[in-house]
Amino acid sequence: VQLQAFGGGLVQAGGSLRLSCVASGRIFGIKNMHWYRQAPGKQRELVASITDSGSTSYADSVKGRFTISRDDAKSTLYLQMSSLIPEDTAVYYCNGDLSTYNSRAYVNTWGQGTQVTVSS
Repeated sequence: VQLQAFGGGLVQAGGSLRLSCVASGRIFGIKNMHWYRQAPGKQRELVASITDSGSTSYADSVKGRFTISRDDAKSTLYLQMSSLIPEDTAVYYCNGDLSTYNSRAYVNTWGQGTQVTVSS
């Protein structure tokens, strides 16, 4: 099982992007999912989380501008980003607890990251 994130790119300040993260493999279940980001020279930080029941939480820096959502039928996690600012520039990673039909144990899994660059 693996996570693949895509949708990043170059956008002007004030613009929008939607990131997607697709889980592939024989997925049995998906629990909590998260988006993290890491800017150059900085530690990776948690941006947004969503539980398997749909409850969401956000970092203060993105609250009101970003929306996390999920479509379990498509095994896909989303991050809608609006009103982007240069400080949002980072590599964005998806992360989640996944289980497969082969092993019902949930394993914390990382995606490969997608670059978001916001120009001023």
